[in-house]
Amino acid sequence: MSRLIALVYGLLSYAFFFVTFLYALCFVENFVVPKAIDSGTAPPFTEAAIVNLVLMSLFAIQHSVMARRQFKQWWTRFVPKSVERSTYVLFATLALALLCWQWRPMPQVIWRVENPDLANVLVVFSLAGWLMVLTSTFLINHFELFGLHQVANNLTGRAMPAPRFRTPLFYQFVRHPIYLGFIIAFWAAPVMTVGHLLFAGVTTAYIIVGILLEERDLVDMFGDDYRRYRQRVSMLLPWRKSASTGTAQTQSGTVR
Repeated sequence: MSRLIALVYGLLSYAFFFVTFLYALCFVENFVVPKAIDSGTAPPFTEAAIVNLVLMSLFAIQHSVMARRQFKQWWTRFVPKSVERSTYVLFATLALALLCWQWRPMPQVIWRVENPDLANVLVVFSLAGWLMVLTSTFLINHFELFGLHQVANNLTGRAMPAPRFRTPLFYQFVRHPIYLGFIIAFWAAPVMTVGHLLFAGVTTAYIIVGILLEERDLVDMFGDDYRRYRQRVSMLLPWRKSASTGTAQTQSGTVR
């Protein structure tokens, strides 16, 4: 019964994540959702800036702290290992939902692309970034990344396989295609407001910090294999040629 409950918990956490992820996509793109990044009545500038920075800080702290190995070693004394990842996904989704819900618009325009064809190209480019994010999760192991593999194996009594080092498709050109996809999605905007710029700038800074923390964990996990991979493949911009296919099945973009 406890294994079945863990499976249901994992499925519900994943469903909550997926719906929130789609909402966040529409939120950033100013598509048809009740509240988008530039919609609503703008409060005073200082109030909006403080609230938005607090919301992004909460997301960043939760996302980084709960992903660290030391935290997970402590956390799994209270939370079963089979649902540790699902719990991480649940808390990350709650932080993202809170951000979308409480975001304060800052609608002052920084730039606006007047040419409709060029504006459409930027929207397509931004959506391609979101597609890159989603595709990259499947290139590694989407269902392990979001906790479903763990609860399914727990239900059947099978142990989780050991992490393997490999670099499929995008990972042969950049080490963090998930992060690159987010950067493209956030910055390719035909209309860039102050609020959107704040969101894109802070999340990009967080991505750089997150990469430094994540790569430290990856070196600890895979040792020289990852060090060699880091030497031959660039972090975010594909300016270095990949010498060979490596081997790292790990969450480049979110280390478990």
